[in-house]
Amino acid sequence: MSRIFWAGDSTVKENDFTTYPQTGIGQGMRLFIKKEIEIINHAENGRSTKSFLDEFRLAAIYNDIKEDDFLFIQFGHNDSKIEDPGRYTKAFGDYQENLEKFVNAARNKMAHPVFITPLCRRYFVDETHLEEKIHGDYPKAMIETGKKLKVPVIDLFSMSREFLLKVGDEGSKRYFMHLAPDEYSNYPDGLTDNTHLKYEGAVAFGGLVAKGLKELGDIYWNLLIEPERLDIGLKV
Repeated sequence: MSRIFWAGDSTVKENDFTTYPQTGIGQGMRLFIKKEIEIINHAENGRSTKSFLDEFRLAAIYNDIKEDDFLFIQFGHNDSKIEDPGRYTKAFGDYQENLEKFVNAARNKMAHPVFITPLCRRYFVDETHLEEKIHGDYPKAMIETGKKLKVPVIDLFSMSREFLLKVGDEGSKRYFMHLAPDEYSNYPDGLTDNTHLKYEGAVAFGGLVAKGLKELGDIYWNLLIEPERLDIGLKV
């Protein structure tokens, strides 16, 4: 039976009660994946392609991943942090080179790599308009690398941006970590976070990743529970 491995950052990480209600997309996507398929989530807070590699996190995946498994590769939130040399990569440069290392690791083990562009941050300039250059060139650089290496790409950035524009500034708060003071014991002072997700967001955007798998067809379709009904739960 195939397994799904995640390599990525906090937006897809598997959280526990200590950060509740924060929930990663990898957790939300579980609802759409056949129960017999194991999901092994190596995503971690604050990681870029560079820091993930430097900490030998890809090596841990490489030691375990096997033929016909899947490696979901999602980065971009932290590669752009130019102030941090431990994480920063150039979009059209070492970011793309690092992505190729993830692809090579999967293919060396006869596994299937999949690129997933970063989740769009909730950066509204008014009720119906988002900032133009959220994540800069990183989504485009990942798509370009996918074409070069013949790796399927799920453009979560574009799909989530479209989703946010439909629900608007105020309506989109329910999906992100917008918390009132004393609403949750982990965040007694409340929180305004336009990057990380509550459970509702993890399910909504995990569903978009599942929709991307459906559109890829073939072996990716077979990961999903009843893909023909996938639009259920994704209505704005």
